[in-house]
Amino acid sequence: MPAYLERMPAGTPGDVSRKAQSVLEPVRLAEDIAFGGVIQLNASGEAVNLYDDTKPVYGILARPYPTQSALEADNALGATGKGKAGTIQDALRSGYMTVRVSPAEGTKPIKGTPVKVVFAASGSYAKGDYAVTQGKEIPGCTYMGEPDASGNTEIAFNI
Repeated sequence: MPAYLERMPAGTPGDVSRKAQSVLEPVRLAEDIAFGGVIQLNASGEAVNLYDDTKPVYGILARPYPTQSALEADNALGATGKGKAGTIQDALRSGYMTVRVSPAEGTKPIKGTPVKVVFAASGSYAKGDYAVTQGKEIPGCTYMGEPDASGNTEIAFNI
């Protein structure tokens, strides 16, 4: 059993952290999307990666667990870390989830800090990165504390 000298890991990106307080909704993916990634809907009502900062954020892609398929279970535990195009996955519409703050972010989020997401890559920030100082604020989304050593932290969405 590992000894944690400073802090336990905060979780895995895309993992719903407080399941009893969360609302998940099935969505069909139009493209591969990383678990924990912010999603929008296209004209057909399918989930896509961020593409338009004038359109609302629909939800955040949740990891599929538990699952019966060995391939999906491996994926859910971090193999590729993406939901595959054409599959049905869960989107967090309200609740708490673990996400990874951009490694480029120099400012650590604290509880209550608004969550921002990067819509267009710039400098060391990639499209879809969670941040404190860069990108566009997600309405109704706040950080619940500081990130762990890997940059993972909990957010509250539409609470």
